[in-house]
Amino acid sequence: MYKPVQVNRKDIYFKPDTKRVLARFFSLGDERSVKVIHRVLKLSDEKQKEVFGQVLRSYSQRHRSIVKVFERNFDRVRHLLERLDMPTDKISMTAKLLIGSYFTMEYSIESAALFNPSIVEHPDQSELFKGEKRVIISFRATGEGHVSSIVFRSGFIDVENNIHLDVMGTLLDKPINIKNHRYNKSSFISKLVEMHPNGALAMDKLIQHLTETFTYEELKRYVEEVRAEIEYSADNDGILKQAIWLASSHYEMTFSLDTAISERVIFPISDTEKRGIEDARFVRFITPKGEVIYYATYTAYDGFSILPKLLTTKDFYHFTVKPIHGEIANKGAAIFPRKINGKYAMLCRIDGENNYIAYSDYINIWNEAIHLVQEPESPYEFIQIGNCGSPIETTAGWLIITHAVGPMREYVIGASLLDLENPHIEIGRLSLPILTPNDMEREGYVPNVVYSCGAIVHNDQLIMPYAMSDYASTYATINLNDLIQAILQPEV
Repeated sequence: MYKPVQVNRKDIYFKPDTKRVLARFFSLGDERSVKVIHRVLKLSDEKQKEVFGQVLRSYSQRHRSIVKVFERNFDRVRHLLERLDMPTDKISMTAKLLIGSYFTMEYSIESAALFNPSIVEHPDQSELFKGEKRVIISFRATGEGHVSSIVFRSGFIDVENNIHLDVMGTLLDKPINIKNHRYNKSSFISKLVEMHPNGALAMDKLIQHLTETFTYEELKRYVEEVRAEIEYSADNDGILKQAIWLASSHYEMTFSLDTAISERVIFPISDTEKRGIEDARFVRFITPKGEVIYYATYTAYDGFSILPKLLTTKDFYHFTVKPIHGEIANKGAAIFPRKINGKYAMLCRIDGENNYIAYSDYINIWNEAIHLVQEPESPYEFIQIGNCGSPIETTAGWLIITHAVGPMREYVIGASLLDLENPHIEIGRLSLPILTPNDMEREGYVPNVVYSCGAIVHNDQLIMPYAMSDYASTYATINLNDLIQAILQPEV
């Protein structure tokens, strides 16, 4: 008979907090925006100062540098002043900031849910006692309109494997967005053809216009030139829009050094992710030279299409974002924490049902061999099987924490082992899940779901944060040796 693995659920919960708000641009459309600007400019100087003073009293302590936010948002509507025949240099700074405030809104980033966590070792492990580890936990935060972003918590795990969270910062901050990537023509066209295999006249014309390397702004100019040369058609328009969409997905961002990690919000920036950033799976990657790089795969969603993307950082202040190219264009990619036989390796689910492994010489280009590793076998995984984060290296093999879907679309968590040198070979799998939703965990936005995006090992225990029915999160610990023995020797 099967001996179940003991899972210790911890009485610590990560719940959505409606007080955590971000200042966003408030879009009204050009026609309404012009009317609002006109109404502000008709106010006397004294009235403008009075109204702006009220805004500052209400919001200056809720946001870091709210005046800078107003300045940025004024700049986004500055071009509309031409319709009012009003030169910018004729407008007072108070009027500019007041106009900016009308185009600013608060957004409660996690008002709906805080879920799908992953956990990694913090870059700073100083000033800890023996047996402690400082960690960073990432979450998918969801607010109004079901728009998802990435948020963080920091803390440490003690010798008893309890997580102690740092005090949360209250002034949330978005990064500075810098679109400074230069695109290579051949790789860019290759990805565009992958997305539009049938092609169209617009594709041929765009290939003619593109230089060997180009920037996002240069691409926009080339696209407008192509539009002027060809007749409109749905196919042509779709390709040109897709080219802009694709180019906007590669950027860099930097957070201010005076932010706590819990105040840094990776909010949708590019067109590819305007409806959400979903399920980031962070991994602490060790290069062959011993350098530490943090990668996270996530799914960008624009309301119609998904695009797998790669987030890279060394310090959680500066991040680069780039699209992942190749055949793994589906949800659930997770990178191995080191190279295997000289290649990057990644778990992926290219068909929405089975687990695969891909190998590549490049971290964001995956066109090489993809191996089927796991298909549903047990009743709890008959609908689909996928990963719950990056593999964990053990002496017995690569430990894979899996999610699986069974009757009543119930999501559960299982585990398996893959061969260390040839991880496309499975050497063991649990016939029963290690975690299923209990009575408290099965109620939420999406009922009957437990789900994780990453775990770590500490003090010979698996530390596994997980989401409860797409609403809140908690974590559990499992003895690592007991889990491995259960996988390798399922019958007792």
